[in-house]
Amino acid sequence: MADQLRWDYLSCYGHPHLKTPNIDALAARGVRFNRAYVNSPICGSSRMSYYTGRYCRSHGATWNGIPLRIGEPTLGDHLNEIGVRNVLVGKTHMVADEDGMDRLGIDPGSDIGVHHSQVGFEAFERDDGIHAADFDPDCRYNDYLREHGFTAENPWHTWANSGETEDGEVLSGWLIKNNVLASRIPEEHSETAYLTNRAMDFIGSAGDQPWLCHLSYIKPHWPYIVPSPYHDMYPPETWLPVVRADGEKIDTHPVYKAFMDSRVCRAFSDDDVRSSMLGAYMGLIKQIDDNLGRLFAYMEEIGVLDETMIVLSSDHGDYLGDHWMGEKDLFHDPSVRVPLIVVDPRPEADQTRGQVSEDLVEAIDLAPTFHSFFGGEPKRHILEGRDLSPILHGRDVKWRDFAISEYDYSMRVARVTLDVKAEDARLVMCVSREWKYIHAEGFRPMLFDLVNDPNELVDLGASPDPRHVEARALMFERLSEWARRHHSRITRSYEELDKFVDVDPPGIAIAIYDDADYESVFHQPFSTYR
Repeated sequence: MADQLRWDYLSCYGHPHLKTPNIDALAARGVRFNRAYVNSPICGSSRMSYYTGRYCRSHGATWNGIPLRIGEPTLGDHLNEIGVRNVLVGKTHMVADEDGMDRLGIDPGSDIGVHHSQVGFEAFERDDGIHAADFDPDCRYNDYLREHGFTAENPWHTWANSGETEDGEVLSGWLIKNNVLASRIPEEHSETAYLTNRAMDFIGSAGDQPWLCHLSYIKPHWPYIVPSPYHDMYPPETWLPVVRADGEKIDTHPVYKAFMDSRVCRAFSDDDVRSSMLGAYMGLIKQIDDNLGRLFAYMEEIGVLDETMIVLSSDHGDYLGDHWMGEKDLFHDPSVRVPLIVVDPRPEADQTRGQVSEDLVEAIDLAPTFHSFFGGEPKRHILEGRDLSPILHGRDVKWRDFAISEYDYSMRVARVTLDVKAEDARLVMCVSREWKYIHAEGFRPMLFDLVNDPNELVDLGASPDPRHVEARALMFERLSEWARRHHSRITRSYEELDKFVDVDPPGIAIAIYDDADYESVFHQPFSTYR
């Protein structure tokens, strides 16, 4: 997984200048999903959906910093039950439910406490990537840098995420004007190379027990600064043109306008800002591709490449100034749509290698897919995603008609701007092949015609056209169908529920008139009752 990687910034997804041959080779060996969506366009909640196989409304970790509640089943729990190690190398954005552990008397340092705190992963190397002096300065990567002579109070910032002028002045990569510089760190000691090395360390030492390794790269997430030679590989003529229109600022949906007017979005709508960071963003992606090539070569060398399921995706995209927006947050494709490539080594997948799927896929589909790959039977009452194996194996299967993504903006300044209560600061996207509908509590909806307006420049949420009125009604009904499903009954399987149909608990004889009635119901005389 890469962090903040847009779906359209890979050559196999159509980028004309950013060549990613190692990722392209994955697409040639597997299935490339063209309509994959995260279940929330923000880091933490998106990842918790990946890691639990459940929607945000189900797992409850609806924004960064909101803990995943203690006891929420994770992919690690499902895999551990069938003897599979679930290993982390990189970022999770997990925040532990310390209050919940305290309430239940669970020591955070105990096996259970650590398992929960690492969201079900065995943390071979956890690195959430932001190591500011007052945030997380004591990471293993900083120790690694010091061991290799890159000394500083915080080498992550001073070396890996800062540049240097010709006269030796060190300039922070946090300041976007400095993103045109190469980071001071040699490429082989950068965050991306380091995590690749750590993944190779794990794979080489994993032994015979089945394993899943979550290699979770920190980049191309900000700070947007990349080591040489990647910092100047992509001049302006290689950039995709910005996708936005003046019409988006006319009669703008109130929530969209509140985000558009925020400091971050105004910054990324500035051409100087975009031109300072876009080349670095592309270089960070190219660097990931090169390091994946290094990883795949190692896996081939030790004989595990052809027997391993490999999945490439992202936790969300990056607006990069499109739609007058920066960062992520809302539901335009640059933010909510992600690359997804699955290489399935099973022979049943041979018939689909190199194919492109247009099925609507959600991030939560990966958890049951992994569980199934290792021979488990995904628990339908817990895992809300769908096993992708039928698509990977070319079987004719009815797939979903719409995909869902959610966003909690209660901690964004837009909520204050709009005077919305925290409990109402919620957006839900429902997307089909033809329409993208966004429900905004307390406001009119947004609607985009994906067939005639694939760039999503015209919001039809208030259009009086009968076709658009009908589309809004259809998509709201689909959203309502999703909302009406069971989302929280996870302690009984559907098979167990079947066993309880019209069966009274032991010792209970309800609405029995006499002995004969009892014997007709329970197939034994009433004299046997205890």
